[in-house]
Amino acid sequence: MLFVDHWQEIFQTLRRNKMRAALTGLSVAWGILMLIVLLGAGQGLQNQVESNFADDATNSIWMRPGRASLPFHGLRPGRQIKFTNADYEALKRIPGIEHVSGRFYMHGVAYTVNHGNKSASFDARSVHPGHQYLEKTIITRGRFLNDVDIEQCRKVTVIGEAVSEFFFGDADPVGEYLTIRGIQYRVVGTFIDEGGEGELQKVFLPITTAQRAYNAHDEVHHLLFTVGDASVEESRRIETAVREVLGARLHFDPSDTGALRVQNNVEEFHKIQQVFALIRAFLWIVGLGTITASVVGVSNILLISVAERTVEIGVRKALGATPFSIVSMILKESLFVTGLAGYLGLFSGVALLELFNTLLPSNDYIKNPSVDMRVALTALALLVLAGLIAGFIPARRAAKVSPVEALRSE
Repeated sequence: MLFVDHWQEIFQTLRRNKMRAALTGLSVAWGILMLIVLLGAGQGLQNQVESNFADDATNSIWMRPGRASLPFHGLRPGRQIKFTNADYEALKRIPGIEHVSGRFYMHGVAYTVNHGNKSASFDARSVHPGHQYLEKTIITRGRFLNDVDIEQCRKVTVIGEAVSEFFFGDADPVGEYLTIRGIQYRVVGTFIDEGGEGELQKVFLPITTAQRAYNAHDEVHHLLFTVGDASVEESRRIETAVREVLGARLHFDPSDTGALRVQNNVEEFHKIQQVFALIRAFLWIVGLGTITASVVGVSNILLISVAERTVEIGVRKALGATPFSIVSMILKESLFVTGLAGYLGLFSGVALLELFNTLLPSNDYIKNPSVDMRVALTALALLVLAGLIAGFIPARRAAKVSPVEALRSE
């Protein structure tokens, strides 16, 4: 009964000051709502940026040949550097490198692909078998290109699901033939890709087949490889080793950034993660600042409430109320206001993110804004704890009220 009486007293106090209690609760709810929305928007921004890496292995390094900008062993700057199949083989022997592939671009990107009376343009890429791991290609039927295809220059192709659906519908295309730029290729597999719909409109060919078919001998336009679970520093050491090997083979200074253009995705992805860690920290600071301001408001309101109830508290103490009972009464009021308002703010924030996610059109800035419920509940717990701390100051003042002085103030 005593427990019920305490809560009845709290509700009576709140009813006597409805406007003040409502505004206090609104400030607390707004604080937690802003934190949830800010964290959700930050996560949506991070999701969109990370989706740009979904198509490619984040533990990969990509290299393109350029022009030598430094003299080397009597050779003048300005020389065009060219990769060959032998350079691809050399990379396979460097410690730390996991999967390697070259790319050969057949003087264009989109090629007309034919089957029966159907014809359309699709992106054709000639690669090595290791390319499957560099672009997160997931085989759905058949297989990917293999070493035998490369060695024997087989006329085979692996096609995206969108290509398969266009030419073959729901039928299994493995074993069927497609004509690409006047040459027939047998379909040996189909794939899906985490990079989205555009990646499903590609066809992969053995690089040696394309080199022979289009009179390119053994030229390679692009070398790319993965470095396993190497750290940023380890990936840089592997990159340096590759520069030294290719510099010795192709006669350029390994430090010549013009001769070899490198994209270290391990380093780039790490930088992005650092940026978003800073963004999350900033959002937490802003959100917690808003919550702190709300909690300070709760503390001020309770101080006013204690001042208004001085006589009541004095009477309670004159009738035998202990300081602990007075403190617990004020703390319960603070806990009730912050807890209820915080929960409503949390619920509203999550609901707002879900609504925003449903109505948000496809864009290049935010994707699937959301917040981890563990993070949200942690924020709510911090809010309640802060509410208890804020309520302790007025509760302590109430506990120090002298019954004689309180009754005399009447």
